[in-house]
Amino acid sequence: MPTTMPSADLIVERPEGLYCPPGDFYIDPWRPVERAVITHAHADHSRVGHQHYLAAAPAEGVMRSRLGVITLQTLAYGEQIEHHGVRVSLHPAGHVLGSAQVRLEHGGQVWVASGDYYVSGATSDAREDNLTCAAFEPVRCHCFITESTFGLPIYRWQPQHELFADINAWWQANADAGRASLLLGYSFGKAQRILAGVDASIGPIVVHGAVEPLNRAYREAGVRLPETQLVTEVTDKASLRRALAIAPPAVQGSSWARRFDIAGQSASDAFASGWMQLRGARRRRAVDRGFVLSDHADWPGLQRAIGATGAQRVIVTHGYEAVMVRWLQQQGLEAGSFHTEYDDERQDAEPPAAAAPDAAENADGAAATAALPAPPPF
Repeated sequence: MPTTMPSADLIVERPEGLYCPPGDFYIDPWRPVERAVITHAHADHSRVGHQHYLAAAPAEGVMRSRLGVITLQTLAYGEQIEHHGVRVSLHPAGHVLGSAQVRLEHGGQVWVASGDYYVSGATSDAREDNLTCAAFEPVRCHCFITESTFGLPIYRWQPQHELFADINAWWQANADAGRASLLLGYSFGKAQRILAGVDASIGPIVVHGAVEPLNRAYREAGVRLPETQLVTEVTDKASLRRALAIAPPAVQGSSWARRFDIAGQSASDAFASGWMQLRGARRRRAVDRGFVLSDHADWPGLQRAIGATGAQRVIVTHGYEAVMVRWLQQQGLEAGSFHTEYDDERQDAEPPAAAAPDAAENADGAAATAALPAPPPF
């Protein structure tokens, strides 16, 4: 990329969110706006109330599942459109189904807003990819806006194939002992990643009602997942002794979870999250096992991703901004931070209220959105 840039920034902070002044649109705004480019469908990045949404085509199913009736325009990865002289394209982020980085080109500048992203290991081993979405694609730019959810040197992910071997061994040992396995993981993204990685031959797989609609959206998008059941669909209750149950963290200790305590034998429970890297987080969760599985880049992954862009300017958002900014400046880069309201990133991107919206929430959101006049498309 050229080393000189005009002074006008392509993305700035506003109370509504990250704003592109020449294009007059926002990226993942947290307050209602006329036009919103959405990096992915997690509820802290994709909210009800915008008049017009633009997202990557693979995100359509999960966005409609979570937001109800919206005015949505989609782009294939790499496809370009022009709006008010700003050329916009979306590129794979590797985070969840349909996740995208937003590339903006205008006035000789190229900026990329990453949203959230997951970067495979340093090797080319395909077993390290997130099998449920398109792999992260570095995009060359002058300025890169990066997340830093796990932006501390302590966060270094175990090779994924080794991690799933550990999960399968835990499930197998429980099944051999006639004990159900309850694995807590966020409904959108984490649950499907677990499903794509486990050995389904060990036993039946049961999922919570918050997970199954998202499984359906993944399958409709062509993602291969093993067969799953709701607990109400299980006719042979004895089979639950060998089952793997996947549910959002909120069910821990609930009546739903207690369905897997059979004949006096309590289920073995575990939690899958990047936060399980910290021993204190595992203790606070009070589970039998903690599996370090994240849909975000670890510290080396963040470094590799930033380096691959060739950007001389980097803006850090949501996470350990100060640590990442200091490291970037030590590398001789121009670095700063944006304040964002993606608060749920501290929860590894699980939207607590919207992970399993009930019918009333869906209806209210759909009605509010449908009442808005449809603006011109991007």
